[in-house]
Amino acid sequence: MSMPGLDIVVASPESIALTAHVSAVTQLVLAERECRDLGRWERMKSCFHPDAVVRISWFQGNGHDFVDASREMARRGVLAKHRLGPVSVRVNGNRAVATLAAIIDIPAEIRGVALMLSSHARVFYRAELRDAEWRLASFEVFYMRDELAAQIPGEVVPVRAADVAGYRRSYRFMSYVLAQGGYTVRDDLAGEDRPETVDALCREIYGWAGLDP
Repeated sequence: MSMPGLDIVVASPESIALTAHVSAVTQLVLAERECRDLGRWERMKSCFHPDAVVRISWFQGNGHDFVDASREMARRGVLAKHRLGPVSVRVNGNRAVATLAAIIDIPAEIRGVALMLSSHARVFYRAELRDAEWRLASFEVFYMRDELAAQIPGEVVPVRAADVAGYRRSYRFMSYVLAQGGYTVRDDLAGEDRPETVDALCREIYGWAGLDP
């Protein structure tokens, strides 16, 4: 029975399928980050295709190896947590790109002072539908800025300008803090202090999916 003045819009099968794919990729991305923060390593590994690639500050390599390296990082006491913004997903056939803003919080201790590193970044995931299942094909990031604060109000951050002078502005404190823990951060990562690197990364990722960035 129809009601006067009420127009009923019936979604097309294509739009229903697209909505399902967007939802699946969104939940996949959120599951991967949730598993990272909660230490659910095997479930995190299942989010990646076996040939997935990860390119972030402290790791470049295979997705499954990245999960193992994350487990080892947590075992060493580097307990990063992630504050995530809304996920935007674009789908083209069996490929999709998901992106979101994130703040990566890493507690650290330098010269006896408890600190909190907060790195602001934009995260990109490539996802691919294989055998009727979406999994991640890559995890990549460009860095915007970071900050270092004392965990206890009133304490002074024992880091001078000279300590971070040799690092990139988009991720200088992250580079410094990770270096204290024995990690090497590359100098050629995509970052807002070098806009051309961000543009190149976006074109590469969206081009992989046949999309215009």
